[in-house]
Amino acid sequence: MDLVRKSYLIFFIILTVSSNSFLKAEEEDILIQSINDQLQVLIKDLKTLEKAVYKKSDIVSSSTQSTMKSDGLNEDILTKHLLKLNEIEDQFRELTNKFEEVNFKLDKLSSRVTKIQSDNQLRFSDIENNTNTEIKKTKVKKDLPGSSQPADFGANPGYSVSNLPQKQETNSIESAQTVITEEAEKKESLLPDKPPQDQYEFAVSFMKIGDYETAEFALKEFIQKNKDHDLAGNAQYWYGETFRIRQLYSDAATAYLDGYQNYPKSKKAPDNLLKLGITMVQLGEKDQGCKMISGVKKEYPKASKSVLQKAQYEQKKFKCNS
Repeated sequence: MDLVRKSYLIFFIILTVSSNSFLKAEEEDILIQSINDQLQVLIKDLKTLEKAVYKKSDIVSSSTQSTMKSDGLNEDILTKHLLKLNEIEDQFRELTNKFEEVNFKLDKLSSRVTKIQSDNQLRFSDIENNTNTEIKKTKVKKDLPGSSQPADFGANPGYSVSNLPQKQETNSIESAQTVITEEAEKKESLLPDKPPQDQYEFAVSFMKIGDYETAEFALKEFIQKNKDHDLAGNAQYWYGETFRIRQLYSDAATAYLDGYQNYPKSKKAPDNLLKLGITMVQLGEKDQGCKMISGVKKEYPKASKSVLQKAQYEQKKFKCNS
């Protein structure tokens, strides 16, 4: 029965893995390969179980006959053995049904993964096309209506400027005693009056709750007030992220470039360079973007393993070597 328990455990693992439909795109191939390996082990265990069942059936049958001949046991003992054998066969049948059910779910999961990949390809293509269109629109300078040529408002044919009196008098207008001037309202600071470490955590907290617009202004204010602080490079990276998440790729590229140039020794410097390269590719500058992505390992060989793996993955994804 240990073999049956092992089979149930494998099924439980497969069903748990197959229910996770929010895996990242780069982990989907690994998931499918892992499931295939588990299936091979399961098929091997099923064959072993089948051999054990039939072997046990033969042993039970032969032992029953010899016992009845030698000891003269009645038919109740034979019935017990047959019921036990039927129970084992039922368990084997149930295990086979579960195997077929998992196989069906795997086929369904494979179809879903394929659909997700195709949807992501279409989405990236749409984003690149929309970004290129926006860039082209910003490069075209348009004149505002009525601003292309100077106009003489005094020459409007609907009014006559002749025969006007030389001196115009007003009936009754009291002279103003005082003139009230309004000063422009000063914009209050978003950051609390605390040390830079607390201000940085406060600004980044807006990223965690999804308020990227407020995070943009808070991080910008932090950078302006703490340009020389150790966390300024990190803040510059998250500042670029506020634009990338909102698909404002031109602004994101500018922010990443500032972070790479102004804070080359920051902890987030490799991330800045990597995201800059990815954004450039998405903006249609594949050659420049690929150079930046491949330059992450050259300029920052001691960067974190996740960043280097991400750079390698993006190189393959964008086919930078082709």
